[in-house]
Amino acid sequence: MSTTAITHDHHEIDEKTTFGFWIYIMTDCLLFATIFAVYAVLRPSTFGGPGPAELFSLPYVLVETFLLLISSFTFGMAMLAQREERKNLVLLFMGLTFLLGAGFIVLEIKEFHHLIVSGHSFKENAFLSGFFGLVGTHGLHVFCGLIWMVLLMIQIVTRGLTPLVVRKLSCLSLFWHFLDIIWIFVFTFVYLLGAI
Repeated sequence: MSTTAITHDHHEIDEKTTFGFWIYIMTDCLLFATIFAVYAVLRPSTFGGPGPAELFSLPYVLVETFLLLISSFTFGMAMLAQREERKNLVLLFMGLTFLLGAGFIVLEIKEFHHLIVSGHSFKENAFLSGFFGLVGTHGLHVFCGLIWMVLLMIQIVTRGLTPLVVRKLSCLSLFWHFLDIIWIFVFTFVYLLGAI
């Protein structure tokens, strides 16, 4: 088989993988759109309990937001390093991305813990059920992204930046940036509008 045919086959596989992953991203968009709609309907249903303005600390959530947005930047830097085939730099930026993402998850768990300990669990009212459902679903996605990131870092260390590893890295990059975009909507819709 000629080198041109092999290159064509790799390019075709890359296109199919990217297209398939975009389909997954679109289905995830539908999932989040549905959960956002549920939250919008349930938000006024506090049943005399506290609403978002009384429960959420904007400075705290702003730190979470900055962690996730900076992690998007560091992942972008990892992708640039991958194009230059600088394996160690890719691993460095992915490690930073992982730490920032893990910091985001820790802060989110602390927020949930604080709410539950204060007596404001998802069982209290419909608003809190919607809140825990929406923010928790996003957090679960970030957690899965972190696991994926660790597994991919192990593959980079053991296999190098092979075409298959680079393809997986590109898909993870799409996923990670998608989660950042979703978080901007969560931050705006849940926290900023909730503070008004």
